[in-house]
Amino acid sequence: MSFNLLVLTCIAYVILLFFVASAAERSAQQGRAKWLRSPLVYTLSLSVYCTAWTFYGAVGYAARSGLEFMTIYLGPTLVFVGWWVLLRKLVRIGREHRVTSIADLISARYGKSNLLGVIVTLLCVAAGTPYIALQLQSIALSFTVFVSDPGRVPLAADKNIIAFWVAAGLTFFTIAFGTRNLDANEQHHGVVTAIAVEAVVKLIALIAVGIFVVWFVASGPSDILARIDAQALPEWTIQPGRWTGLILLSAIAIICLPRMFQVTVVENIDDKHLATASWAFPLYLFLISLFVLPIAVIGMELMPEGANPDMFVLTLPLHLGQDGLALLSFLGGFSAATSMVIVASLALATMVSNHIVVPLWLKLRAARNLDSGNMRLLVLSVRRLSISLILALGYIYYIISGGSEALAAIGLVAFVGVAQALPALMGALFWRGASRNGAALGLSIGACLWFYSLFLPSFGPDVMISAQVLEHGLWGQSWLRPYSLFGLTTLDPLLHALFWSLLLNTLAFCLGSLLSFPSPIERVQGALFVNIFDRPGPTRSWTNPVAQAEDLLPMAQRILGASEGQAFFRAQAELQGKSGFLPDITPEFLQGLELKMSGSVGAATAHAMISQTVGTAVVSVEDLMAVASETAQIIEYSSQLEAKSEELTRTARKLRDANEKLRTLSDQKDAFLSQISHELRTPMTSIRAFSEIMMDAGDMSVQEQAHFARIIHDESIRLTRLLDDLLDLSVLEHGQVSLDIRAVNLRDLIDKAISASKSVQAQRNFRILRSRDPEDVEIVTDSGRLTQVFINILSNARKYCDATDPQMKIIVRQRKTMLEVDFIDNGSGIPRDKQALIFEKFSRLTDSLQAGGAGLGLAICREIMNNLGGDIDYVPGQGGAAFRVSLPLVLERKPMAAQPPAALARAEDAD
Repeated sequence: MSFNLLVLTCIAYVILLFFVASAAERSAQQGRAKWLRSPLVYTLSLSVYCTAWTFYGAVGYAARSGLEFMTIYLGPTLVFVGWWVLLRKLVRIGREHRVTSIADLISARYGKSNLLGVIVTLLCVAAGTPYIALQLQSIALSFTVFVSDPGRVPLAADKNIIAFWVAAGLTFFTIAFGTRNLDANEQHHGVVTAIAVEAVVKLIALIAVGIFVVWFVASGPSDILARIDAQALPEWTIQPGRWTGLILLSAIAIICLPRMFQVTVVENIDDKHLATASWAFPLYLFLISLFVLPIAVIGMELMPEGANPDMFVLTLPLHLGQDGLALLSFLGGFSAATSMVIVASLALATMVSNHIVVPLWLKLRAARNLDSGNMRLLVLSVRRLSISLILALGYIYYIISGGSEALAAIGLVAFVGVAQALPALMGALFWRGASRNGAALGLSIGACLWFYSLFLPSFGPDVMISAQVLEHGLWGQSWLRPYSLFGLTTLDPLLHALFWSLLLNTLAFCLGSLLSFPSPIERVQGALFVNIFDRPGPTRSWTNPVAQAEDLLPMAQRILGASEGQAFFRAQAELQGKSGFLPDITPEFLQGLELKMSGSVGAATAHAMISQTVGTAVVSVEDLMAVASETAQIIEYSSQLEAKSEELTRTARKLRDANEKLRTLSDQKDAFLSQISHELRTPMTSIRAFSEIMMDAGDMSVQEQAHFARIIHDESIRLTRLLDDLLDLSVLEHGQVSLDIRAVNLRDLIDKAISASKSVQAQRNFRILRSRDPEDVEIVTDSGRLTQVFINILSNARKYCDATDPQMKIIVRQRKTMLEVDFIDNGSGIPRDKQALIFEKFSRLTDSLQAGGAGLGLAICREIMNNLGGDIDYVPGQGGAAFRVSLPLVLERKPMAAQPPAALARAEDAD
């Protein structure tokens, strides 16, 4: 087969995956793809467990060890069939606490300790990086298999170059679809769907090769069984002890591998999907392993001596002239390798950013008394850079190892490495007395033992560890030999390392937990994790917070994004019965904010950031009582009482706020009546006085008559404008206004509004900062009314912005069918106690007699936006006065009574 054809096929396949991932992302954003949330897609995503090591290596494993390859599939099967309740508990905890990785879960359970997150992260990177290198090697080998004449295509035979381009392509794909949003609990639908497609491809490929071998090379199942008996080697003898150890190891791996935790827990949206996965995933493993031994036996019979059994799935069809089948097998192996690399690099990058880079950044900024900056951009950039570095490390490891036996065996070596997280993980789920000190001690000892007794020796003598140490032990002590620690010589190196590392890890974890006392927050988290199915909801870990919402909103915006942060604060304010963006800072609010931020930067980092703003996190007596509560009935009763109390509190707060608002409006009404009387009387008095002068003066000159007539005319216009404003507001409030709806360009409207507002304090230098490209959008609305709103906002800014160098930023963004236009000045903003009244009639923030006007401008703007199907809001926490105008891109026409629109010029004088 032409190597170029193989490359083109591979590129076409990658383009297909890009198309699938993009389509899934778009469908998820539009909310019209329910199948993305189906148990089938979830189950297929779990197939990321079956990497190139199992797709290719399982056949080689079977050729060398017989049925022992089945242990890699039996462990996960036992977990999903017999322990799916454990998985359900993991999923429930992950969703309620918005954990982003296995490191984040362990960190959150043990007092939100970032130290534990760092230890687990380093352990997973050490175990996962060589495993990524194994996938790159498998893809490179599969490419070179198709090169019949290396001399004609030298680049095609260079495995290093192939591995480099594969790593680069996977880096781009993972960054493109794995770091689009920051909240890791917003499922990566594109990545998951692409992995589900790859799961189908690799299953079909392996079954196709198996069917060809059994029914077209052999004469059917009976013939295959006879050939297996004939080919049986002494190494195929079942060793019960090794089987037990390998089954245990693979069972642990299905829980602790970062990529499996990512798809099983983080990407899960409904723990009911585990009920389907409990039988569907074992069925998938059975089908993908069904033909492994037949392929291995036929390969041993037909392939030349010395042929690599790991590549029988690919080389056997090529040897028998089945190029199309070989190409399908290649795509299956390519799918197995790429799906693992994508998910593993995504999971590892999340851990590196959440537990190493971001906490370090926050400490450095805090030490210099600096603001944390744009955390959202920082976290996304760190994750993208981490993905690149992790794949680069995998490639470098592949280059250094040169495809040695160490790399071929790294799959099980990595399994033992990540297995060190098991004691701390099980303690997190089932032992309320487990402590942070015990978890840190156990993880450290287990990781060191794995590193010394298995990882370093796996490279071979005199590579990472000297031959002398391998033979005589560290410092010449025979009981410290890596492969026979403490004199144990009866186990093979893999089970030897697994036995000692897990045993001492568990003992240290238990001893450290028993000798130390958990902190209050550890006890709270322990109760939440262990009793996750019994408790009605998370326990508060904040009490009597001393903070302002305006201090927390900018921080939340930096993490969640401006729109997401503002939407969360507004939703919380509505739950408290308040309007606007600023809720009361209650323990419940801080708990919700911490959970929301945990999905972006991890539980430990979110807790630390809020603590830095609020003060310190403490645990109330009620929390400790809840932790120590004896029965679920008491907890449920307390929950009901608390819910009723909160409801009464919200009702009382609503009544208090409404009463305060009515009192303020009553004062505003009295002031308005006094002011409107003054405003009406002043021009009418002038008109009457000057008209009487003109009537009584018989010898008045033409110039004097013209002067007095001009004054009467100006005062009449002033009186007419005031009456028009009152009439305009009345018409808008009663929905009787007729709208001139047509297609207009938003940029033209903003240009017109800026030009018209320049007449207000024209002598003042007022800079406008805007980006014209986002403004170039066509909308269908009433251009006159919308421009009137823009002019009012700009005019008010020119009047009241108190900055030395006043400026206005205009930001336009499109969100599906809605358009948002933000007007943000750089002044001191509007005081919090006045923000609820700025859109009310007759309200003014300054003395009305100083600035003029009746306080109707923003009230008119609000009514205009209601009639235009949109809204106008004041957005706090933006550094100055910020108004957001929201409106639909297309306004539907509604029949209304005909009323003349207000004159555009009147908006210049509105407040």
